Amino acid sequence: MKNLNLSLLKKVEIILEGEHKRFVTDLLDRAGVTGYTIVNNLSGKGGHGFHEGHLMFNEDDVLIMIIAAVPEDLVDPILEGLAPFFSEHSGVVFLSDIQVTRMVKFRV
Repeated sequence: MKNLNLSLLKKVEIILEGEHKRFVTDLLDRAGVTGYTIVNNLSGKGGHGFHEGHLMFNEDDVLIMIIAAVPEDLVDPILEGLAPFFSEHSGVVFLSDIQVTRMVKFRV
């Protein structure tokens, strides 16, 4: 088996209420992110207690996570765009170092 070539990127994981999905996806698109994954109906425990992941009334009423692998130079513009949002809304951002294969999938 051939060795996989790995490239360094940053993983941005954004957890927020589903009703704000469009704001974040638009921000990522404008920043030049070439793709992302959206995970719906999150369950978990945080500062406000346990959050059940089932649909209550519609998909805007649940927590979602948007995951993107980005070059380091896109991190600051993304975080700067999210800062005013998170001063008004609940949610969290996780940032970590990752390695990916097929780097061509992450270039514009």
